[in-house]
Amino acid sequence: MQAYVMRSVGETGFVEKDRPEAGPNDAIVQPTLGLVCTSDVHTVHGAIGEREDITLGHEAVGIVEEVGEAVEIFEPGDRVAVGAITPDWGSLATQDGHPSQSERALGGWKFANVKDGVFADYFHVNDADANMALIPDSVSDEAAAYVTDMMSTGFSAAERADIPVGGTVAVFAQGPVGLMATQGAALQGAGQIIAVENVPKRQEFAEFYGADEIVDYTEVDTVEAIMDLTDGEGVDAAIEALGSNTTFQHCIEVTKPGGVISNVGYHGEGEYVDIPRDAWGVGMAEKDIVTSLCPGGRLRLQRLLRLLETKKVDPARMTTHEFAFDEIDEGFHLMESKEEGIIKPVINFD
Repeated sequence: MQAYVMRSVGETGFVEKDRPEAGPNDAIVQPTLGLVCTSDVHTVHGAIGEREDITLGHEAVGIVEEVGEAVEIFEPGDRVAVGAITPDWGSLATQDGHPSQSERALGGWKFANVKDGVFADYFHVNDADANMALIPDSVSDEAAAYVTDMMSTGFSAAERADIPVGGTVAVFAQGPVGLMATQGAALQGAGQIIAVENVPKRQEFAEFYGADEIVDYTEVDTVEAIMDLTDGEGVDAAIEALGSNTTFQHCIEVTKPGGVISNVGYHGEGEYVDIPRDAWGVGMAEKDIVTSLCPGGRLRLQRLLRLLETKKVDPARMTTHEFAFDEIDEGFHLMESKEEGIIKPVINFD
């Protein structure tokens, strides 16, 4: 089969690989549609270290080709969404309430990290009964692909932020994850959502998904603007959805004492992330810093698919570009350069 791989740091391309095999609890899926993520770009640039010919991609929906003998819920021909995070559900971390961290930090993140990803003619899914979900007939492949990572990740940032009903939240960066964090905050009943973004198209999307105010960091001082918008009090919660040391510090600076900083950004550069000492109350301002990795699991996927089925969320609006599988290089290039107003590119495997 054909697979799109990271040959080494900074180098990608197509190679031929053997079709994966299913163990007793596993499934083999033939992808029909996938999404390129900025995390893929970080990986290619070496953010998680050297990889050799590992298949890229972690966001895909498709048709079940084969299931192992112990799989009970799925069968060949089923149309499924597969979580970007596929935990080992028998791990101690899962039993302790942290399935995305199974066995080690980020251990639930397997695709294009510790095993081949989804950008291939076929891909392997461990613990299939727990890591896939049937796609309702009324939900398109394109919409369903967003539940595998962008919706799950963005919503988790809002969930972990513990935003009170009617409360205030600032969402730093309005890429796909930030936009879904904005949507998640709106669904949770935030009273004031402040989106930090300078790209006009992303600002428009932020307003569509629920932002009440837009702060353009190229035109104003971000911290001062947010403090002004909250009458000097700061926000109840700040969401870091970029993975930048600067925006992380700004989150701490604009969050009121007792508030929550929810980090979901991929910090792919540098050895450390800095905490502004004074804004942190020299360590005693009771500002909680929480993090999350895209929650996985069939129940999570089913709940997110229900939001699509009942038309409470329209994530496919974020699709700005479309490529065939053999054109995937172009999608990667645009996600790296952020040219042509790209937000999210779709990869069609048909």
